[in-house]
Amino acid sequence: MCRVFSVSRSGYYSWCRRTESRRAIANRRLDTHIIAIYKKHKGRYGSPKITDELNETGFQVGKNRVARRMKEIGLRSIVRRKYRPTTDSKHSYPIAENLLQRDFTVNHPDRVWVSDITYIKTGSGWLYLTVFLDLFSRMVVGWALSSSLSSQMVITALYRAIRNRRPDSGLIIHSDRGVQYACNDFRQVLKKHQFIQSMSRKGDCWDNAVAESFFGILKSELIHHVSLKGSQDTLRELFEYIEVYYNRKRKHSTLFYQTPKQYEEVMKSASCF
Repeated sequence: MCRVFSVSRSGYYSWCRRTESRRAIANRRLDTHIIAIYKKHKGRYGSPKITDELNETGFQVGKNRVARRMKEIGLRSIVRRKYRPTTDSKHSYPIAENLLQRDFTVNHPDRVWVSDITYIKTGSGWLYLTVFLDLFSRMVVGWALSSSLSSQMVITALYRAIRNRRPDSGLIIHSDRGVQYACNDFRQVLKKHQFIQSMSRKGDCWDNAVAESFFGILKSELIHHVSLKGSQDTLRELFEYIEVYYNRKRKHSTLFYQTPKQYEEVMKSASCF
């Protein structure tokens, strides 16, 4: 081998006896921690969030170094895919005013909820997921899965959110102009609880960017990487992702790299609300 690679025998044996450099040892130790965090979050974390978690555990390192090490060992976060809207806005129901105007900053919980619907393909056909998120913490406060795009699915998700959070009257519910949100049944629920309705402008996905962003994350981190046979396993996967992982374990850059649950607890302890 020495002859083939034009290396001297003495040079080869010197290399064998050479101790590993401190930098190499540090990189090997860092790689072990990076791989552990990457596997813990099932490949969903990129270098910024991995860096934050490393720093939390006392491993002081910059995100550029983490990014280099991830590239060196062949790790990359799951690539997001584009989200496609599913709701039907061609109807004769009245349209509510856009009260948010793309201002997604809220200083207290349960002041503004946003909602949207997305499709999920399974081996048994299409399923539809409705979610309600609190703009304050980005927490999913209520959700429902259905085999049809009915208003009842949206109402079920809303009632679950109400049961979980017990919001006061005056809560703003923002959505797109889909018939499920514009219909009389949904409006009656809002009226009963004295909630205020808000809707995006026609064909403008950016007016409901937080809800659509959640679906982009959900699909890139879960849906596109699991084989779903039907409603039961889809429900099980969604529960694990939303209730166990997203709300309680997944860090958000908009929340200063805290989870929704953690952010609410920190802000509450700081007497911010």
